[in-house]
Amino acid sequence: MSKSSELSPLQRSVLVIEGLKNKIKTLENAQTEAIAIVGMACRFPGGANTPEAFWHLLSEGGDGISELKGDRWKVNDYYDPKPGTPGKMYTRKAGCVDNIDQFDPHFFNISPREAMTIDPQHRLLLEVSWEALEQSGNIPDRVQGSPTGVFVGISATEYSWIAKQSNADLSMGAYAVTGLPLYGAAGRLSYTFGLTGPSMAIDTACSSSLVALHQACNSLRQKECDMALAGGVNLFLLPNGFIWLSQAQMSSPDGRCKTFDEGADGAGWGSGCGMLVLKRLSDALDSRDPILATIRGSAVNQDGPTSGFTVPNSASQQQVIRQALRNAQLNPSQVSYIEAHGTGTPLGDPIELRSLAEVFAQDGARKEPLAIASVKTNIGHLASAAGISGVMKVILQLQHQQIAPHLHLKQPTSKFNWPETSFYIPTQLTPWEVKEGTRIAGVSSFGASGTNAHILLEEAPLASRSEAEFERPYHLLTLSAKTEKALSELIERYSTHLETHRELQLADICFTANTGRSHFNHRLALLAQDRQELLDKLRGSEQNRWSGYLQNEAKPPKLAFLFTGQGSQYLNMGKELYETQPIFRQALEQCEAILRSQLDWSLLDLLYPQTSDSDALLDQTAYTQPTLFALEYALVQLWKSWGIKPNWVMGHSVGEYVAATVAGVFSLEDGLKLIAARGKLMQNLPGEGTMAAVMASEETVKAAIASDSNLSLAAINGPTSVVISGARNAITHWCNQLESQGIKTKLLNVSHGFHSQLMEPILAEFEAIANSITYHVPKIPLISNLSGTRADSSIATARYWVNHIRQPVRFAPSMETLHQEGCKIFLEIGPKPILLGMGRYCISEPEILWLPSLHPAIQDWQQILSSLSQLYIRGIKVDWKGGDRPYTRQKSILPTYPFQHQSYWVEIPELAEKPSSDIMPNYYARLAIQAFKNGQLQEFQHHLEQVENMSNLELESFLKTHSQSPIFASLLAGDWEKVSEISTQVEQMSEEEIKSTIR
Repeated sequence: MSKSSELSPLQRSVLVIEGLKNKIKTLENAQTEAIAIVGMACRFPGGANTPEAFWHLLSEGGDGISELKGDRWKVNDYYDPKPGTPGKMYTRKAGCVDNIDQFDPHFFNISPREAMTIDPQHRLLLEVSWEALEQSGNIPDRVQGSPTGVFVGISATEYSWIAKQSNADLSMGAYAVTGLPLYGAAGRLSYTFGLTGPSMAIDTACSSSLVALHQACNSLRQKECDMALAGGVNLFLLPNGFIWLSQAQMSSPDGRCKTFDEGADGAGWGSGCGMLVLKRLSDALDSRDPILATIRGSAVNQDGPTSGFTVPNSASQQQVIRQALRNAQLNPSQVSYIEAHGTGTPLGDPIELRSLAEVFAQDGARKEPLAIASVKTNIGHLASAAGISGVMKVILQLQHQQIAPHLHLKQPTSKFNWPETSFYIPTQLTPWEVKEGTRIAGVSSFGASGTNAHILLEEAPLASRSEAEFERPYHLLTLSAKTEKALSELIERYSTHLETHRELQLADICFTANTGRSHFNHRLALLAQDRQELLDKLRGSEQNRWSGYLQNEAKPPKLAFLFTGQGSQYLNMGKELYETQPIFRQALEQCEAILRSQLDWSLLDLLYPQTSDSDALLDQTAYTQPTLFALEYALVQLWKSWGIKPNWVMGHSVGEYVAATVAGVFSLEDGLKLIAARGKLMQNLPGEGTMAAVMASEETVKAAIASDSNLSLAAINGPTSVVISGARNAITHWCNQLESQGIKTKLLNVSHGFHSQLMEPILAEFEAIANSITYHVPKIPLISNLSGTRADSSIATARYWVNHIRQPVRFAPSMETLHQEGCKIFLEIGPKPILLGMGRYCISEPEILWLPSLHPAIQDWQQILSSLSQLYIRGIKVDWKGGDRPYTRQKSILPTYPFQHQSYWVEIPELAEKPSSDIMPNYYARLAIQAFKNGQLQEFQHHLEQVENMSNLELESFLKTHSQSPIFASLLAGDWEKVSEISTQVEQMSEEEIKSTIR
């Protein structure tokens, strides 16, 4: 009887209710789970092209405002310091981003022509998003096909205007439909990186990027996506925006935001791009992602009707902040910093301050002061990228536990009662201290559209790093790029970064670079024991440094595992791996546990004895064979942890047992059972046999020894390398005979005459054991020692393994088969590279790569990582994360990809003829036409004055349509000196006369 049946109905009801409560609680927690920010990247004014450079600008109190660049339009042609001058802007400074015409289309597999048609905002998003993903360690290769969302704040469409004016007709071309509209900003990211989550471009004016971030958080909590890219971009490409903002009296004459200052005189505007990578906090912790900060909660609302479309609504601002606090389950007192919208306008700043006071100082002065500042004083108002720039500033402040200086504050505005609130503005770099709890900040962004957003950020949870039980002495760093020049630049970046960031651990550097970056065709691999050695390698030291270029092949080169036989053993083989590599160690210990009932000596004591007395034991074939098997099996498990899997396997004598185990012919238990029995039976044979190597062909040796039944051909190791086996006196005799014929021979240091008639006494007993195990056909192609060709179903029989003891090892034909099958890399699985030398003797092709796993004269880790690096260079896919799984690693901030830029920009013919005309005539022509149609005489006169030449097809067409009018006839003639006279005529016309003229 179950326990639940013993409960009363009331008790069962209570259990059901408790279960429902738990489910509700789980759902509620999911809706309020913190969102982890695991990566970020940027392009901001003042040369802040990385988060590190951005923090340098902020912490040093840097001013990113500069003179507007005149490389695309002449600033002087549109500048007039007098506010209100029609068609002019009264500021000539802004926050500028360098080289916005530059792009690396090759990197993103985009044709140059298509690149020309893609809005530079979209292009900037591609590069910055790639960098953010790199910094998060979630490389596009790994997230392709994943439910990753894209949320982009973007408003400007100026490049569409530029494209339309060009003679290239790009605005009507095939690429325009994806390259110019706003939706392409998000869609292209999803398409390029293969992301399948929600993807949207959001335009709420100045609050666009913060609204995008809010939507991304909601999408993650709703599990519409598992990761998200969220950010914003804004580029001022034309004078139009500056002119409009000047006409609306919304710009600061000196281009700087004097936020919260008594002398605030308008916003300073700027260009920029910022992108974050987001995950649910629980997922980020599980993935050991680098958590930069967390988003506790957010909210979005609208001003609704106000006294003017762009006039802020204090009540709505208060409401959105309070809602964000509720969503984050926080109290106002827990917030110790506010990154304000703070545009620097005399109207907006006091309204925002009063809104903050209503929320954060409702009952008067706070117990703990609240710092308030705005990044706009450093880099200007970035419009649709403004919110993300503020968020990134806060993230950096949380990381450094410092508050950056707020600039341009001479005297706080008198329109706000500062003493009543305990608000303060930090004007110098200030320690961010909290007496209780964690550092929490709010970020506001209020759009000119009336859409408001507020987000609450908290410092990242403390990263716990357990003391590593194991650590290896060598580490491997891989770098790669799509071009040789890019790789050189990347090497230089790493060299500089490692020189200036000495706090980084070598293991973490290599782990982050290997697992957190895509791997391209131009490759470099560096092996080092410490930071200084790695720096030396980066600067050009050739030792333990490998580089290469991969052709764009469909498949990586074929790899064959070669398993070593007897004669390769030595004390302490693989000991360094056993002491520092858990996967290798576990495999050896697994073999020892299986062999305990079959050996009278501990496997580990045989391999790693406390004294050197065990050397003789290891050379006894009863112990040699199972120890070699175990070591080679453990090496395979280590290679598998890196994802290195063979296309073919082949063993030499004893080595074929491990090869068969790896290929799935029999289980590990059965393989060890067979090899232990084989070694024990051979050990019990009389030690009257031996073996010798003969430097002659198989045919020559066969003919020489054919008359002696005491000799057998034991191995064909090369075209002129054969091993004979048999009675000791017969071997000695024939070695002398062959030497006398000029054929070199060498006696081998072995205990028995293997693969000869001397093995026949044990065959029946071995067959009985071999019949007791389970066989399968190979799952991996396996070369048979007996035939020298691919093993058939006979290998899955006891008789095969009986014959294997007696028949010769046909190594040379086996190598030829592997060569014919297209194997280009041979990796020896064993303690010593014996088969590699023999293999080179069989195959002389220079492009073949021969790699050992271990070498007795080289440290274990140095050798195996050297071989791993060369596999990587040749294009074998490596599971870097799997290889480091047993170790404690932390992702580090490392340099990102060095894009190879060229200019991709639509040229406008008029600029070459008369730069001052730029691309404005069409705009003013349309305004003039519309004003005339509407009977707006002053507007018509004003706009007409802006049109300076007759290359404007739209206006010319309009004039021709109405050429009967004497007014337009003079215009059509191109007599622009009569503009004032014409304007006077228009002013004297009645509305009916204008309409009559239009007709």
